[in-house]
Amino acid sequence: MTVTESRLPNPAVLVPELKDVGGALYKATGNGTIPQITISLVQLRAGQIVGSTYLTVLHTGNLRKAGATEESITAVASWRDAPYFTDAERIALELVESVLTPNPFGERVPDELYSRASEQYDDKALATLIMAIGQVCFFLPLALIGKPLPGVSPAEQWRP
Repeated sequence: MTVTESRLPNPAVLVPELKDVGGALYKATGNGTIPQITISLVQLRAGQIVGSTYLTVLHTGNLRKAGATEESITAVASWRDAPYFTDAERIALELVESVLTPNPFGERVPDELYSRASEQYDDKALATLIMAIGQVCFFLPLALIGKPLPGVSPAEQWRP
């Protein structure tokens, strides 16, 4: 199946306030406490978990722009046994998986995981990482319902 247009016209045109929200989230996650590679790893993993080609293409490109290695990009889906990630990146990936994946045995983000995350990140960095997860989650419905076209410029992603 070849998709030639999204389901929606550009949501930022339909709801201009979206630009302000998106800009604020970008500014909040870009405060320098979390490396851009880590943010993009988390956001790529979120796109993989929810099955969004748009998000996986977008965040793969963001990782390349941030200087991530091809090995680490391709290993995001199998990060647990891949040698390419720092302890801090592993915690970030585990957090996004915990947020987006039901845990049949208890809390999605148990105290033990939070404790390990706190060992890797100070309070501001952890709050920023949480906002990076929230940022991608904010855009999940647009990606899954609106189906913007992956791999094209923002002007071409949306139905006219």
